[in-house]
Amino acid sequence: MTTTSAHRPPDVLPQARDLQQPSLSRTALAGLAVVVLLVTSGLFAVTDLAGRAGFVVVATLLYVAAQTAVSRVVEGGRRSVDRLVTTAVIASFLIALAPLISVLLYTAEQGLTRFDWDFFYRSLRSIGARDPGGGANHAIVGTLQQVGLATLMSVPLGLLVAIYIVEYGRGRLAATIRFFVDVMTGIPSIVAGLFVLSFWILGLGFGYSGFAAALALTVLMLPVIVRSAEEMLKLVPNDLREASLALGVPRWRTILSIVLPTALPGVVTGIMLAVARVMGETAPVLLTAFGTASIVRSPFEGPQSSLPLFIYQEAASPQGTAISRAWTAALTLILVIMVLNLLARLVTRRSTLKK
Repeated sequence: MTTTSAHRPPDVLPQARDLQQPSLSRTALAGLAVVVLLVTSGLFAVTDLAGRAGFVVVATLLYVAAQTAVSRVVEGGRRSVDRLVTTAVIASFLIALAPLISVLLYTAEQGLTRFDWDFFYRSLRSIGARDPGGGANHAIVGTLQQVGLATLMSVPLGLLVAIYIVEYGRGRLAATIRFFVDVMTGIPSIVAGLFVLSFWILGLGFGYSGFAAALALTVLMLPVIVRSAEEMLKLVPNDLREASLALGVPRWRTILSIVLPTALPGVVTGIMLAVARVMGETAPVLLTAFGTASIVRSPFEGPQSSLPLFIYQEAASPQGTAISRAWTAALTLILVIMVLNLLARLVTRRSTLKK
């Protein structure tokens, strides 16, 4: 073997050669997108293809194919595959986000027609389906009271159950509790309403009320809170527990001062998911609160309405005025859920920063 051949550097690997090739600039990608749009427009002009959704799908597929082909020629195989996967991930995200944005925009467009002070100040008492005006004050008050009572009942109980399963539960008892929580997670909402109707209203004779609806919503919220809190508590490192116990801190105080504050953001997220779920339930409220067109300030005094029930009743009417009120109520329900989520996030962030 000669000296020259002995000290000759090895050949550059194909993967390294791919990395040394030039990259596609943003200008080139933008130009490619313009070309794809022109080609797609031409296809829709000379073929039977039609519709905005079809245009977006065809343009996306053509752009992905063209970008992958051009990238393979200019940048090499590795970068072309990387661009293909990146584009597929972004496209999947946009496709998943499109229905949500469409629902929000359409609901806002339809709901803003009656989004005025009169809608939030008045009720539907003495207002017919054809009559203009009227509002959802009674439904908004009912929703806030029913969901508030359900939250007050389900959050402490759910957190205690989750703490027992994670911190104290061992053996068959913990497994049995976890099994029943999983079963409750799949209970249909109408079954929860039927249970409260048969036990609380027909069995004990308490009558229709907002509190009865809150009991049904509690049945639905409880398993969601337990499961989410359980998973968040499991994520707290055991080192924190052991360090606190090694300092002589009692176990209950360790849970209260160390474990729960550490898991607080995740626990709050689970609570808000449970609130968002039950706030849109109609069947349990219909079976337990029955509904009314008048403003009922107390959830313990007779039938009470809610926003989902208001939407259901107004949307069932063929009159345009009633349908407009239903759309505005749907927009109001979305805004209430968004405000509650934002407030929960702010409270969680402040408590985290203080620590």
